[in-house]
Amino acid sequence: MTRPANGGNGAGGPEGGPGELRARLEETGYLVDEGLAIACFLALRLHRPLFCEGDAGVGKTALAPALAKVLHAPLIRLQCYEGIDASQALYDWDFPRRLLHLRAAEAAGVTEPGWLESELYSRRFLVARPLLQAVETQPSVLLIDEVDRADDEFEAFLLELLSDHTVTVPELGTLRAQSPPAVVLTSNRTREVHDALKRRCLYHWVDHPDFDRELAIVRSRQPQVTARRVRWERRVVRANPRKAQPGHAPLAAGTAAALPHVDAFVAGHSLAALERLAAVVRGAAADA
Repeated sequence: MTRPANGGNGAGGPEGGPGELRARLEETGYLVDEGLAIACFLALRLHRPLFCEGDAGVGKTALAPALAKVLHAPLIRLQCYEGIDASQALYDWDFPRRLLHLRAAEAAGVTEPGWLESELYSRRFLVARPLLQAVETQPSVLLIDEVDRADDEFEAFLLELLSDHTVTVPELGTLRAQSPPAVVLTSNRTREVHDALKRRCLYHWVDHPDFDRELAIVRSRQPQVTARRVRWERRVVRANPRKAQPGHAPLAAGTAAALPHVDAFVAGHSLAALERLAAVVRGAAADA
């Protein structure tokens, strides 16, 4: 039996086109390029999940909180990890409360097994995890973060929600969202996600921002940062220690630690500033 979960009308995104959605996202502090804005707009209008893949640190996860602000909807987050299953992602039973209910029924002299069974498997003893919360909450934004860390079996488990906006609890039946939640999935591509999951989503590769957008992102949080400093960081620190050879990690750590001192050195061109800069690099590299 399929029945609607409780809730009101969902949000299909702001009126207008991708340009308005992009402007609304930027009002929240999330600066998005045109391609991602179009992907978000289509995902909201078509009620399709948005699958964002890209390197770590390019802003995939931050998209979901920004969307939640734009849609005035709660953010529900499911952090994936190896071994995650339905009890962490979908639902679990509140066993202590059920035991107390049984004891109370016994003390009251209730002996009807059919009534007791229906009570114990009623919704009030069900603990909703993120996937069930998203189905029961309208509107909502569901973030399924780092799905590539989960097992293949968990990907198959997600297909029902992504395809039909439903979840199945064997004791209660199939629960359907009255209005589909906005779903954002992210992957750092530590492994290849199966095509069956990708086919149910709109796919977008999130690339590193170009210089102008990266400068705008940094200045939105630290207005005093100079363009020279951001350009220097792009040249040197963009080397990803996770992907580099192990011997490169100390250099990357030292470079990152030296960043706050770069502007003073470049502006003054002084030997003392250069010595301080080198000391910071050596110290951080020794600790790495």
